[in-house]
Order: sequence, then C-alpha cells, then structure tokens
Amino acid sequence: MEIMRKNVVFATAALLAATVVHAQDPPPPAAQIRALFEAGQYQQVIEAAGQEAEPAILYAAVLSHQKLGATDQASSMAERLAALPPDSGWHFIGLSAGQLASNQLDAALESAQAAVTAAGALPQAHHQLGLVLARRQAWQEAATAFDREAELDPMEAYAFYYGGLSHYRANRPDLMAIRFERFLKLAPKAPERPEVVQIMRTIRGR
Repeated sequence: MEIMRKNVVFATAALLAATVVHAQDPPPPAAQIRALFEAGQYQQVIEAAGQEAEPAILYAAVLSHQKLGATDQASSMAERLAALPPDSGWHFIGLSAGQLASNQLDAALESAQAAVTAAGALPQAHHQLGLVLARRQAWQEAATAFDREAELDPMEAYAFYYGGLSHYRANRPDLMAIRFERFLKLAPKAPERPEVVQIMRTIRGR
C-alpha cells in the first residue's frame, strides 16, 4: 500500500509539473509561423495568434483569414493590431488591413502610407502598402512596395510572389521571372507553386 501511495503521489506530481511546463511554453516563433503560412497551413497560423502573440503573428493570422476568404475574421484580427500604439507602425497596419478587408480603398491606402511613415524599417508595412496598391491596380507602385519589403526581409517569400505578379501586370515579365524564381526557392510547398511554375514555363517558352 505504501508503494502504491508513493507511486500515485509521484504520478500526480509529474502531471502537475508537465501542466506547469506546458502552461509556460512560449508562443511559436515568427519563423515557424512563416513556414506554416508558406505551406498553406493557414488554420494553424490562426490558432497560434493567441493573447500573447506578437504583432507579426497577428498579421500573419490576418493574411491567413484572407487566404481562407474569411473577411469578417480577418477584420476582427486586424482590430487587435489596430489597438496597438501608433508609434509602432502596427497600429496603422492593422487599420489598413481592416479597411482593405471592407473595401475602403482610400482609407486603407492612407493608413498603409502612415504605417510606412511610422515604421519604414518594418517589412510588413511595405507588404500592406503593396496589397492596397495592388487592389487599386497601381501595379508599378505595388511592385516598388513589395521590392522594398524584399530588401528589408530577403527571406519573405510572398514579397517576391506579389512583387512578381505586380511586375507582370506592369508589363515587366523579366522582373517577374526573377522574383518568381526566388519565391519558388523560398517556399517550395506554397499553394501558389503550381500557378507560378506554369507561368514560368509559359514565359520561358516564348
């Protein structure tokens, strides 16, 4: 009986310790979230956007909701970013993302430009600006924004994907091809890969 009691006490203590360790586990790093997003694991990205999630993960969740066509959820997640202090730049990124989701293109552009002004070294500020400009079909300006994002973060695959698309719409298939090649190297599991490969084959076949 004494041995059984000690075993129960030990098992209970181990369970409590495991629970404490699990409760103290840090949120997943941004690099892990990026890999999930690039692989099209949007729901996992969204699930990682808990209360303690850093702004970059919240923004990835906004983009994930958009990829899934969940406009209302994207707007709600963007509101969490918009609640951050304006001097971080994330406030304006959140504002712009929410406004873009609700098709307020003028307001979304103004907020995205404010994000770049407040935090020009933040790659996501340029990404958001590029998304707004692309929606407005200002292709050359969008390409410039995505290229700036790529300069700030050369590992961001979607800076090259959207930059490639924008350059193509701006009648620069040569610049598109360069960016698409980089995208394929950075995100080999991306859902957009078949589309990009097909476009590259078409361009090379000319």
